[in-house]
Amino acid sequence: LRAGSYAGSSQDKADGCIHFSTAAQSVASAAKHRAGQDDLVLIEVPAEALGPALKWEVSRGGASFPHLYAALEVARVARAAPLKLGADGRHVFPWGLA
Repeated sequence: LRAGSYAGSSQDKADGCIHFSTAAQSVASAAKHRAGQDDLVLIEVPAEALGPALKWEVSRGGASFPHLYAALEVARVARAAPLKLGADGRHVFPWGLA
């Protein structure tokens, strides 16, 4: 927050883009790439707020995933919430995502 932008995780930096998921993809993506990780933050960013740096690319199972080829400006985030682990070890999603 203090920096005003986020350059991505170590994996994002290695891949050259920040990996996003749509709301419909987020639960499966978290289970696949962040299983068992606590203290995560789920953010919602309107795609139109990211401009031409956002590219939709085919990935897992032929689905299109959004990738941001720029740092994410904090001002573009519409909302954020902790993404905690439930008693079963799976992430508990806010905003009706499940």
